[in-house]
Amino acid sequence: MSPLDTAVLTSLARGTGIALLVGAVTAVVLLLKSTLDFTRTGPEMAEEVLTHYRLYLVYSLARLAAFAFAISAFMAFAGIAAYVAWLVLLGAPYRPGLALVVGILAVLALTARQFARTLLFSPGVIAASSLYSMTHFYSVWRRLTPRRLRLADRALLIAAGAGLAATVLVLALGGAWIAAAVFLALAAACLVVFRQATRSEEPSPAAPRPRSQRPPNIVLIGSDTLRADRLFGAGYRRELTPNLARLARRGAQFTDCYVPCARTAPSLVSMLTGTWPHLHGVRDTFVTPEQTHLRVKSLPQLLKVAGYRSAIVGDWAASDAEKFNFGFDLHDLPADQWNIKFLLRQGPKDLRLFLSLFTQNAFGKAWLPEVYYLGGIPLTEEVGRDTRHMIRALAEDDAPFFLMSFMATTHPPFTSKYPYYSLYSDPAYCGESKFIMAKLRDPWEIIRAQAEPKSKFDLEQVIDLYDGCVRNFDDEVQRILEYLEASKLSDNTIVVVFSDHGFEFFEHETWGQGNSAIGDFSARVPIIIADPRIGQAQRVTQVVRTVDIAPTLLELAGLAKPESMQGISLAPLLRGEPLGHDLPAFNETGVWLTDLPGTPVQHLRYPHLPELLEIADKQAGMISLKQKYVDVVIAAKDRMVRVGDWKLTYQPLVDGAIYRLFNIRDDPGCLRNVIEQYQDVGERLKSLLDRWMDEDPKSARRGSPASVASRRPVAPPPIDGFPAISGKLS
Repeated sequence: MSPLDTAVLTSLARGTGIALLVGAVTAVVLLLKSTLDFTRTGPEMAEEVLTHYRLYLVYSLARLAAFAFAISAFMAFAGIAAYVAWLVLLGAPYRPGLALVVGILAVLALTARQFARTLLFSPGVIAASSLYSMTHFYSVWRRLTPRRLRLADRALLIAAGAGLAATVLVLALGGAWIAAAVFLALAAACLVVFRQATRSEEPSPAAPRPRSQRPPNIVLIGSDTLRADRLFGAGYRRELTPNLARLARRGAQFTDCYVPCARTAPSLVSMLTGTWPHLHGVRDTFVTPEQTHLRVKSLPQLLKVAGYRSAIVGDWAASDAEKFNFGFDLHDLPADQWNIKFLLRQGPKDLRLFLSLFTQNAFGKAWLPEVYYLGGIPLTEEVGRDTRHMIRALAEDDAPFFLMSFMATTHPPFTSKYPYYSLYSDPAYCGESKFIMAKLRDPWEIIRAQAEPKSKFDLEQVIDLYDGCVRNFDDEVQRILEYLEASKLSDNTIVVVFSDHGFEFFEHETWGQGNSAIGDFSARVPIIIADPRIGQAQRVTQVVRTVDIAPTLLELAGLAKPESMQGISLAPLLRGEPLGHDLPAFNETGVWLTDLPGTPVQHLRYPHLPELLEIADKQAGMISLKQKYVDVVIAAKDRMVRVGDWKLTYQPLVDGAIYRLFNIRDDPGCLRNVIEQYQDVGERLKSLLDRWMDEDPKSARRGSPASVASRRPVAPPPIDGFPAISGKLS
């Protein structure tokens, strides 16, 4: 070993110690700052609950700090290695103090690089974890462009490459072959680590095995909180979904489809089981561990018996689906996010913000899924790519496949990646909602802000953000469809586009989903079913329900509907044939998170959400409603039934109930109550709603919550046996 080898390797060894010191200091500073300004994701919980998890919180903080240390030390070492290379070129001696400064500057510079890229391409990542107003970053954002960032990265790579080549050459000429090899090995190692951590390759087209008379594959693609009126042909002022329009031209678009409950968990369970919430038992977001074991068979389980393989892919919005025993064979989605352990592992904002800059990639997904899948962070492109990878994996098997892809693209806080967040926004807008709906930067902020009136939001800007999210989803669906085509799967794959619920933008004094049964914007969802074997374009305006999707897909797959399913097959409508009768669509509200504007004074009420919640199984950590409030919450739900053009709503009061009747065709906004003019229609719909509510004694309480036990159980009628009510009855 030459003297130059010894000097260089000694400098690198000493630099490693300094890099570890810089990493440790960075982690400690972030940890102290996070502790002083402590925040956490998720709902407020009773103090005794949090006390129980104090050791788990310490573990969570230590885990995040360890990752912050590793990332910071890696960046610091990269800077110090460059410093040692510079010393080789200059022939200058190693100085520990200067190496420390260089290590710190490397951490700052590389973090700034990541911050700038994230601020331009995915500002929601910063907004979800920042303690500070996003307006502070607007001046920086205005100076950022993709071209400038590419040029900066290119310049950095050229400088690093040139410096490495020159250093290796000088060392080789000086006979320091070992040091030269070490520099090359370090550069290769850094390149491999970077490539592996940030890999995002698209899969090559699948090569399915040829098979005669193969049953159809089924692919469901959903976006959380997608309103039905944003699809083409709904009269909206913007054309947001050209790709979905092309899909509908070879399938059926259902314009008036309703979910039983406009909350993700009960909606998805109803869709996949074909049953109403009071049968499958999932009434809202917060469920007990026992409720995750569904008492009815789901679509993946039924298809498995027929030889199908199944898979589910999704982001944080799909985590509700992960906790139920649907029977999917393959999973690519996060664990349940309504779990205190998962929420604690996400850590406080300052520490989480630093890690978020470096973990929106394969490294983060594998090692820090709690941060990668943080609520409010857009992952549309990532879920789309994962969906295509899953299609490839499933297509390589002999069996037909059932795949569900569900993403949070259109879910509050309505943030998306570049350029979608700016597609429809006013460039001159400088308020708090430039990148993300203000006050909704984590799931619990969303809950708290539901009591805010319309005047507290920049509604036009929020709608512009939402429309950009809709266009983002439309483009991602097209990429999935193109992959099916390139893989020669499209001719035998049924494609379903769906949503779990819509959203209200203050059409009835409040915003959100599942809060009101009066408006149609939350309960009504877009549905497209395209079966290439039928290939007919149908625009179906008849009322249907998402409980009808599972029976429909079973029939299209050539399978019988089990007796447990309460929905009916819509396959005749896909073929242009009539069903022969109208279907009643029922809907109930979710648990109210706080007192909502416009709620009647005498409406049945219950405590605010923090008082409602508990963690009955401390080991599992699942957040659920306290058992003593379950019946009260169910009794207080608003409900509606729609048949044909008519819709009746029900709001339970302390003494009695409020009924309203709307003609949807004449009054799509549900603004004119005509129950006095059409009392006969109101009575007929009331009879239907009563019969549906009687299937669940808990929900049929009218009057005081104390009267639950007095409600008689009634045998449920067949769901498709209701009398037909159609037309305007004018």
